[in-house]
Amino acid sequence: MPWIAHWGADPGPAVPAAAFGLTALPLLPTQHEGWAGRPAVSGDRDGRWPHLRLHIDGIDLIETGVETRLVDEEAGVEVVCLLELTEQGIVKARHTLRNRGEGAWTVGALRCVLPIPDTATEALGLVGRWALERMPQRSSFGYGVHSRENRRGRTGHDSTTLLFLGTQGFANRTGQVWAVHVGWSGNHEHSAERLPDSVGALGGGELLDPGEVRLEPGETYETPWVYFAYSGSGLDGLRDRFHRLLRARPAHPRKPRPVVLNTWEAVYFRHDLDKLKALADKAFEVGVERFVLDDGWFRHRRDDHAGLGDWYVDESVWPHGLHPLVEHVHSLNMQFGLWFEPEMVNPDSDLARAHPDWILAAPGRLPAESRRQQVLSLTRPQIYRYLLERLDSLVKEYRIDFIKWDHNRDLSEATTHDGRAAVHAQTLAVYRLLDELRSRHPGLEIESCSSGGARVDLGILERTDRVWTSDTNDPVDRQLIQLWTGLLLPPELIGAHVGPTRTHITGRVTDLEMRCATALFGHAGIERDLTECDADELSTLTAWINLYKSTRDLLHGGTVVVPDLPDPSAIVHGVVSADRSRALFSYAQISSTVANTPLRPYPMRLRLPGLEPSATYTVTIALRPHGGGLVPTTFGFAEDGTRWTGRALETIGLPVSRLNPADAMVLELRS
Repeated sequence: MPWIAHWGADPGPAVPAAAFGLTALPLLPTQHEGWAGRPAVSGDRDGRWPHLRLHIDGIDLIETGVETRLVDEEAGVEVVCLLELTEQGIVKARHTLRNRGEGAWTVGALRCVLPIPDTATEALGLVGRWALERMPQRSSFGYGVHSRENRRGRTGHDSTTLLFLGTQGFANRTGQVWAVHVGWSGNHEHSAERLPDSVGALGGGELLDPGEVRLEPGETYETPWVYFAYSGSGLDGLRDRFHRLLRARPAHPRKPRPVVLNTWEAVYFRHDLDKLKALADKAFEVGVERFVLDDGWFRHRRDDHAGLGDWYVDESVWPHGLHPLVEHVHSLNMQFGLWFEPEMVNPDSDLARAHPDWILAAPGRLPAESRRQQVLSLTRPQIYRYLLERLDSLVKEYRIDFIKWDHNRDLSEATTHDGRAAVHAQTLAVYRLLDELRSRHPGLEIESCSSGGARVDLGILERTDRVWTSDTNDPVDRQLIQLWTGLLLPPELIGAHVGPTRTHITGRVTDLEMRCATALFGHAGIERDLTECDADELSTLTAWINLYKSTRDLLHGGTVVVPDLPDPSAIVHGVVSADRSRALFSYAQISSTVANTPLRPYPMRLRLPGLEPSATYTVTIALRPHGGGLVPTTFGFAEDGTRWTGRALETIGLPVSRLNPADAMVLELRS
């Protein structure tokens, strides 16, 4: 078995392997190699051969890495381990297990792991729930197993997305950090493990139910891609590696990300042609480029109780189909998008009444309903064909440019019609459906929405063009949600919309400027009824959209930087152009702080990293906080046009008055 001696910081000239001793880790650690932790590969052949002894059968050097073939002849199992190193410095791992014996082999687990040094003493993961995804959770990392397991059948609101290990006190800009991400949209795990007598291990893979993958002779099981990244400069170094990796993909969206208006919080299920045309007119006036009709357009869909699965335009609401609205939107030179939830079905639907056996369940054992929904078994050919035909037909008929692809419940007790665990096969079927639809319509863009941000992973993003980051548009919560989502995804993949004054989920009332500043740093859009906005609000939205359009090349191509702040009540982040000649920075005050009083507004120092130290930058206020200005300070920054060197901006910091809670400003820098 090959052993992995080191990954991470450049160690310089080659070091003899013997020098690493017990700090190396087997490529697939099992008991045979002396590993007493969780085995990287497990399974059985009718209860036999539970402990594999894999030996090298061949090693091939490929252009980007190494492929190792391991075999246990007696057990009749072969594993091909692929390790690739990308140009961005990310290690991609994928293992393929083949049954070379007689009879079936049941796969228990197949994990991709890499060693972790003893200097990694802290763990950071993300947790969450609906409408508050990806919140940080930090802990010490000592001996034992730190495991984040997900059995929701989708990535999940509570998925860690990335699991980080780092040196003591690592932060945004400092410390060594090692991270792992499992690029899979079904059940999965991320784990870190350390034993007293061996090196630690960081890794993950698909989380399989008993008997879920049972290989007949000659059949194979392939793991999802598992991504490993290292940074010697804190979380920002990891952020940059993943952003550059995603932007290097051939299918990464290259065109300017259009400003979106989504109709959900504007009309909900109240579809009316005149109202929607008026909404489209207002959207065009402020500069929107993509109009998306959300839930409620198909048969029987007057609320969320009925209709899912009946993917035909509701004739009672749309007697002439969607054509009058689509033609109106296109006449305004806007793209048209439509909402679907293809994987789900309401029991109260024509589809469920006609085909009750199409539900993902064993006969007579329906899972408990969630959101009045059940899941369709996409592994059955007739269901797959029905969904593909409906989606394909509607995209053709209405010249749809964009699909908001939703997925609003977990897959609980997911079993096939013959009672076998089904999440693995269901996930692959969803991938095939997306791939086939995209192949038929190469220009079609698709958003991964799953009760908001419950399907955010690099598996689904191989097939989609952005994610709906969260169902909440509350800008205070969104500041944190987008910040931590951005550890994996660059801004152009993060859907971020300006919602109503009162957020319908949290009930919080916020100023329009705060909502605009928050939505600017993503794939920007609007989610409110523009026909109810007054002239001042429309003017503010128009100016914000113009700012987005004039800076989206920077926002969606630059390097994201996040300074470390001594005060957690504020969030500061920015994007710096590749040549460091331009930058946009956001300062948002998300809660009250003790470092300020109304009688003595002590200025905050905005230390802005990532700039060219020797360059001189002109600083202007690109988006002012509510009220139109800042309280003057004695430090010389109250209005636009001050000039600072990059070194001074990072070391001394720009003095600005502290904002009120739930307010924000955006600064633009040009050298």
